[in-house]
Amino acid sequence: MNAPESSFSPAPTLPAALLAALQAEFTQRCSTAMAVREQHGRDESVFVVPPPQAVVFAESEAEVARVVALCAEHRVPVIPYGAGSSLEGHLLAVHGGISLDVSRMNKILRVDAEDLTVTVQPGVTRRALNEALKHEGLFFPIDPGADASLGGMAATRASGTNAVRYGTMRENVLALRFVAANGKIIRTGSRARKSSAGYDLTRLVIGSEGTLGVITELTVKVHPLPEAVSAAVCFFPSIDAAVRTAMQIIQIGVPIARCELLDANAIKAVNAHDKLGLKEAPMLLMEFHGSEAGVAEQAATVQDVAADFGGEAFEWATTPEARTRLWTARHHAYLSGLQMRPGCRAVTTDTCVPISRLAENINASIAEVEAAGLPYFIVGHVGDGNFHMAYLLDPVDPGELATAERLSAQMVARAIALEGTCTGEHGIGLHKQGFLLDETGSEAVALMRAVKQALDPLGIMNPGKIFAA
Repeated sequence: MNAPESSFSPAPTLPAALLAALQAEFTQRCSTAMAVREQHGRDESVFVVPPPQAVVFAESEAEVARVVALCAEHRVPVIPYGAGSSLEGHLLAVHGGISLDVSRMNKILRVDAEDLTVTVQPGVTRRALNEALKHEGLFFPIDPGADASLGGMAATRASGTNAVRYGTMRENVLALRFVAANGKIIRTGSRARKSSAGYDLTRLVIGSEGTLGVITELTVKVHPLPEAVSAAVCFFPSIDAAVRTAMQIIQIGVPIARCELLDANAIKAVNAHDKLGLKEAPMLLMEFHGSEAGVAEQAATVQDVAADFGGEAFEWATTPEARTRLWTARHHAYLSGLQMRPGCRAVTTDTCVPISRLAENINASIAEVEAAGLPYFIVGHVGDGNFHMAYLLDPVDPGELATAERLSAQMVARAIALEGTCTGEHGIGLHKQGFLLDETGSEAVALMRAVKQALDPLGIMNPGKIFAA
């Protein structure tokens, strides 16, 4: 299977004066090599877009500011790039320009264990941060699955498997530094846990997908490693039974740390990839944090709830090795799923609804995709009403792509009708711009555009994302 031809027009020629200035100042860290450009012009979405015209690897905040200032002078787009793991086309150079790679800005600048805060550069990945923090008895809980960079996680307002207990990036970022579209460095927030000082610029930048500036530093909350951790898997006769179990767990107030759903297709994929030998049936993968007594009490309660919905083969994983094996398989679910249809691409849609409407949303989505006959798998952070449907398609078959997009649109429209959102954590990017309008209304989108225009009047910051123009 080959990728489809690009539907995006070639970008205007990069100004020679800009390229000369970047090459003079950054030498080997400014690349126009096609291999480097193509690496920075592809993410996990199905969009095929011409690559950026050049890639600059920044190693400091001052360098980020210099690149942005030069691009503003020449009115050339800047596309921030971290780990490249986005799913909605966030990093694609739809209007050409410079891909500004901050992955080398990967220093942990400050650990304040007493205050439970850490300050990092944007290229620090969640795994690297947690590896450094474990010696302090601390951890950073936001876990979107991919080993994403914290700058990218803030830009897309990521969440993941621990969100049901610890929240999303929105709740866990206290302060930021970012380079605005004019090349100026802006500081927002502080290490204090709360503030009433003016507009909340920190949360304006979180979730802005690089359209307002380039994040260069973050101060985030961290948490003590729990005294006891236990994971469990339980299999169910149907998706509906698994989802209703998750709903009941949340509604009775069990402080579960993680509650993940994998459907039978996802289980089949991870079995093949990781040789797990799990029963190929809908499964909840759960984790409990707390004291020894508290974890035992939570686990017993959840086991009773699961039994009421036909849950069986309840299995515990209390050692770090056993838990890691299970969670590694969950994190591999996306890549494992792709391997079930070699050469395929995935249209991956996430929605989030009030937890009382989650079963309705998932069941209807399954009925639609099975009627359409398209291969798929489901994973979900069902503890907070968020799930992901991945449609596996032949990228050279326009009919399959059209079917996947139709199913995705139906799923998203239903989530909005159920008083949910078109995206729980992927973001808008290129893919969900129309759905943003459906969800928030024209007046809200107009206000968002006005904020963008005020902070980026030249329209150079990751143009074409969130809004069509």
